[in-house]
Amino acid sequence: MKGDYQELVDEISALLGAPATLENRDFGLIAFGAHDSDDDSAMDPVRTRSIMTRKSTPAVRAWFEGFGITRATGPVRIPAAPDAGVFRDRICLPVRHRGVVLGYVWLLDAEPHPTPDQLTAAMEVAARIGGLLADEERAGSDLSRELRAALTAERGWQYDMALAALRTALGPDAEGLHAVVAVTPWPGEDSPSVRTVPAAAALCTVPWQGPATGSATAAGGEEGTGERALAVLVRLRAADNLAPAAAAAGRLRHAAAGGTGAGTGTAGTDAKAGRARGSATAEAGTGAEAVAGIALPRRGLADLDTAWHEAAAAARAATAQPGLGPLAEWSSIGPYRLLTALPRTAPDPAVQVLLSPSHAELARTAEVFLDNAGQAGRTAAALGIHRQTLYYRLSRVEQLTGLDLDAGEDRLLLHMALKAAKL
Repeated sequence: MKGDYQELVDEISALLGAPATLENRDFGLIAFGAHDSDDDSAMDPVRTRSIMTRKSTPAVRAWFEGFGITRATGPVRIPAAPDAGVFRDRICLPVRHRGVVLGYVWLLDAEPHPTPDQLTAAMEVAARIGGLLADEERAGSDLSRELRAALTAERGWQYDMALAALRTALGPDAEGLHAVVAVTPWPGEDSPSVRTVPAAAALCTVPWQGPATGSATAAGGEEGTGERALAVLVRLRAADNLAPAAAAAGRLRHAAAGGTGAGTGTAGTDAKAGRARGSATAEAGTGAEAVAGIALPRRGLADLDTAWHEAAAAARAATAQPGLGPLAEWSSIGPYRLLTALPRTAPDPAVQVLLSPSHAELARTAEVFLDNAGQAGRTAAALGIHRQTLYYRLSRVEQLTGLDLDAGEDRLLLHMALKAAKL
């Protein structure tokens, strides 16, 4: 589909004798015409930013929308506005389908100006682009329904039927290599269009209740909680390269944090699985509150529910343990692979008293001590306290819990309980 858009954008560029840029209605870049002119002014800051960052600034967007482009049915000429960062006059060709604006084709307005006949021909091509965008939106919506049905069904005939429907909708892609991504929290009910997330085969929102575990539905929460997560089925090229999944997660984390759209930013497409978390973190920025989890890669859809459990577990782990996130791979969350599989229960009675707010420092001391394999020197250094202070705190932990920190099983119980409490 990307090639189809590129061909149509190139056709408009040839008709009007100027490089064209195609953006969706959220100003996310879809395709752009080649710039082969010796006139460097043709690459003004707005066009350069759109191509390099795949989006426009809020100020640029507000300036453009102020000329009624969302309602226009024909070409709109927009003057420069240096204060908004728009240094060149532009022509906007609204991309519509059945009266609904789905995107915009942009061109710099320069001498010689396009003739009315040229603009009419270009609008006919824009209408063909609108048909393609509408087809993708319908396909994305259908896939969202089928993916949601497969993720929320219990194993059995309902799950089998939902999976069969999803296979039919995906076509040949269904038997390819995929990874499932979970992004949470996700604002609202609606998913962004699949076309804004490269490599996404399908995506949907599902109920989410952070710490809950169990069935496919419970892994994401129960109906009526109001909280949502976004599930994404991402196509992979190789099992040892999760970069497409990391890129999708980074874009969607940005969108969940209030970005301008899911088409923001990039991730290194040559990154290996072990580098995926770092790529997405750098790409998405540090201000996003949403986290994402990535399941193990799988070929085909037979274990889609298991993959969703893994992605959701990794997202929960990233929420509980910031050092694992904001993007965590299931293969890298260590003990949380087991802890997130446990049913949600009250804290162990022996440890419950330690989890009260008044004993937060003691709980942190115990966790750091156990994280450091019981080595007092490393623990004291990590906490920035004297060894004697550490020994005093650990003795208080033993008094409060009744556990013996010299006993391996007691240490294991305390460590598990402290980690589980964060979930």
